[in-house]
Amino acid sequence: MAELRDNVRSVLRRTSFVFCTVLCVGGATTIAHANPASAVTSAGDQPAQAYLDYEYQLDSSAVTREQIGGTDVDPDGGIPRKQDLKFHQFRHVLTPRVELGVVRDTWLSASLPIIITQSRELELAGGVGRDRSSTLRDGFLPMAGFDARDPTAAPPGSMVFRGVARSGLDQVNLGLNVAPMNQRRDDTKPTWKMGAELRLAIGGIMSFSANNPTRNTAVGRGVHELRLWTTVDRQFEHTEGWFGLYYQVPLTAKTASLYNEDLGFGVTNARPPQEGGVAFGLEVFAVDDKLTGNRISLDAGARIAAHFEGRQYTEMWEVFAFAGDSGNTAIAPQLVLDEDPTDPGVQQLNHPGISNVENYLETAGRFAIRAALGKHVRFAATVDVSWKTDHVITFADAGIDRPTCDGSNSGCEDSDNDVVNPGTDEVNPLHSQRIDLVGHRYLSQDNFGLVVGVEGQFLF
Repeated sequence: MAELRDNVRSVLRRTSFVFCTVLCVGGATTIAHANPASAVTSAGDQPAQAYLDYEYQLDSSAVTREQIGGTDVDPDGGIPRKQDLKFHQFRHVLTPRVELGVVRDTWLSASLPIIITQSRELELAGGVGRDRSSTLRDGFLPMAGFDARDPTAAPPGSMVFRGVARSGLDQVNLGLNVAPMNQRRDDTKPTWKMGAELRLAIGGIMSFSANNPTRNTAVGRGVHELRLWTTVDRQFEHTEGWFGLYYQVPLTAKTASLYNEDLGFGVTNARPPQEGGVAFGLEVFAVDDKLTGNRISLDAGARIAAHFEGRQYTEMWEVFAFAGDSGNTAIAPQLVLDEDPTDPGVQQLNHPGISNVENYLETAGRFAIRAALGKHVRFAATVDVSWKTDHVITFADAGIDRPTCDGSNSGCEDSDNDVVNPGTDEVNPLHSQRIDLVGHRYLSQDNFGLVVGVEGQFLF
């Protein structure tokens, strides 16, 4: 048994060394701490940590739309996409976070992202007049546009929609975390951390009313989610490399959430999307005073995240909710849904605004200047730049083609065909041909995100 234990330890040491050498350029190891991935909250020796982060977030994208039937369309080419709108969003976010050690290298965490303010706008794309915007031509907005902050006046300039100023809470994040390896205790190993975080929806549900848009200024989605994560951090004399993975899944939604509108029939992918990602980077110490603990470092990293198909609040969600409000008095609503496709006529259902979004990839670069004032106080200034791949944001299927009944199966249809039969339970009530049918779909392109932030970290 002793020989087996020694062999296992030897393998672990070699694996850790090889893995961390890939992460960063080496030197003699040290037990200094800089990057948050290296800090381990532990009962007894480092029982608590507190963080306070502020971020200014800017997102922009081009909203384009598939258009068929034009005279200048190549009959052998793909479905043409026409420029339509430009989207802008601005957010200020303040996030306090605390960690409390419960046993050796095991701790509880809690964080509360607070949306101080959120503003969203849509304007005409360059070179697109109001008479050429398909969103305006199809009657989804008045030709003069709509200002949710002042519905009695048209939005200024080329703007066609301005949302209400929103603020508040979405989720509180509660986690249980552990560090199977801690370089502070054994400098032959990296710091390996893992955890599970339950993200509980506590804020008001974000929705939109065409006739009273200022009634709802919430920012919550009403979705409870689970996030699993792990990080590995290795420190050397003048450098520190880090690597992380995460996966996030929706669990359930609050009763008032827009995600509870799963009407059955032929509805598919009615839940929020799952996502997962990887991040990695390298920190270089410019100043490192081991006697006082003072330190200044430069941190550069990257991340890649995959967002899977599901229903989301997109750039156009408020416009869709506006155009799908059956009580709208500003326009004739064009996106009202049919709640029961098997019942003759239209059983009016307001469009919730959220729509099905296809898979897309997000890539980002992150840069930070970090400083430590002694052993217990750290600060950082960060810049995060991100891009998303082009993706369709009105992606709801027409329904589900059920198998033909053969006397031994249920949930089937009498017809022997490969189509969704109108007027049957194969139809998806959340599908709107005006925006979800191929040739009429909206896309999000040229996505760009910028986040500028400051971080404070206090170790006890």
